Formats: sequence, structure tokens, C-alpha cells
Amino acid sequence: MLAVPEGNVIHHHARRLGRAFTRKQVHADSPQGRFADGAAHVDGHRIRRVEAHGKHLFIGVDDGTWIHVHLGLFGKWRFGRGERPVPVGQVRLRIWTDEAWAELRGPTACELLMDAEKRDLVRRIGPDPIRKDADPERAWSRVHRSSTSIGALLMDQKVFAGVGNIYRAEVLFRHELNPYRPGREVSRETFDALWVDLVVLMTKGTKRGRIDTVREEHLPEAMGRAPREDRHGGEVYVYRRDGRPCLLCGAEVQVADLQGRKLYWCPSCQPA
Repeated sequence: MLAVPEGNVIHHHARRLGRAFTRKQVHADSPQGRFADGAAHVDGHRIRRVEAHGKHLFIGVDDGTWIHVHLGLFGKWRFGRGERPVPVGQVRLRIWTDEAWAELRGPTACELLMDAEKRDLVRRIGPDPIRKDADPERAWSRVHRSSTSIGALLMDQKVFAGVGNIYRAEVLFRHELNPYRPGREVSRETFDALWVDLVVLMTKGTKRGRIDTVREEHLPEAMGRAPREDRHGGEVYVYRRDGRPCLLCGAEVQVADLQGRKLYWCPSCQPA
């Protein structure tokens, strides 16, 4: 099942783009043609900075405009050094200098925004645990007044920006929190612990480029178990482990559908 990349991936891309192009004059084009005007506008300008807010990426241009990218289900960035390759397939955007290049395929959004439009979009996004300027009070104000389940709230990008299915399942397990508990029944102490854990886990995921959520004492070498084999990589407790025994208690990990996404949890470690 396809999934939108989680916030750690977008921040990882932002770091790579920033290292390659910040304060440099770039060339840009759109071999596919669907971003031709935007690429022509950027071509020959310098990149000021690159930012990620949740699952949205913004490339700031020296004239005050921004390239806004949301990968969606099918979008992908590809990066390289030296001479750029001949474009193959549907490349929406290419950016390059003499030293580095990046190309974007299949995003849900690739558009040029004015500075005010970018600010308006960011205001609609919830606080991002990876960003140092994030205000968790904004998330708490939504959570503690809501009858919606905490499992659904964690996936609401207006409440927790960047949190996806993996981080949702794993942070709830790590805090023994049932995903169906209404937000208003989550204590402030529990919310604060969830937020701090998301900051640590998602920041680590940004640096590593993969998601690891298992504590050291539960790693394969510590428990004498086989490592995870999954295309997502990383060690996890419950994500995509439905039908298998919980690493901690041995109960069967469950899976259910919640708002169109698969929800994974341990009914013993996360009781109702």
C-alpha cells in the first residue's frame, strides 16, 4: 500500500537540497512541461534557503518567491553530483549547478508561491515536531478539546504536521496508549510525553533517512531475535507486524482501518 512520505523524509530532502543549492545561482527547467513557467521564473536566480514544514517542502528564491512541493503518494526526489543526466520519463522539475543536480517526479503539488501565499499555507499546517520553532500548545489546544481518537488526531496534519502512519503507531505503542482513546481523555502529562518522543524519534529519522523506534533493550541483538525485513527499513514495534507476536508481551499485534489508513497496535500493551 502506498503512503505519503513522513515528515522525517521531507526534512531529509530539504537538508540535501539546502546543502546542494543554498546561496548558489541555479538553473531550472521542467522537461515534463507542467512546471515550465515556474522553472523559467527560477532559472538564473539564487536559492536563499530550503525549509520543510510537516510534509511540505519550500525552496526559497532570492526574489522572494518559493517553490512549494508536496510529494503525495507518488512524488520522488532524485539527487546527484556532477553533470546532470538526460531526463527520462515524467520529470516535473530539475534544478542544477555545475556541481550538483536534483530532479522531481510525480508530486501532488509543485507550484510557485509568493511569500504571503507561503506564509498562509504554513499557518494552516500544525506544529512540526522536527522544527525547533514548533509550538506544541497549538496541538494540545486541539487534542484536549476533541472527541476524535488520538490515533486519528496524530494523523491530522493540522494538529501534528509530518506525523504519518509509522510514527503514529509507534509513538502510541511506546506510551501504552490505546489509539481509540478520545483526545479529550489524554492527560497533559501523556500529551507532553508523546510530543517529546515525537521530537526525538522524528529528528533521529531525519538524520538517518529511515525510521527506528525500538529502544536499545529491544533491538534484535539484545533480544536474540531476527531483524526486521521490510522495504521501509528500521526497527519498529507494531507497524506492519499484524498477526505476529508483540515484542514485549507476546500478544498478537492487531490491524484495523481508521479513516482509510491501516492502524497497528497491541491490545495487551495498549488496552482500551
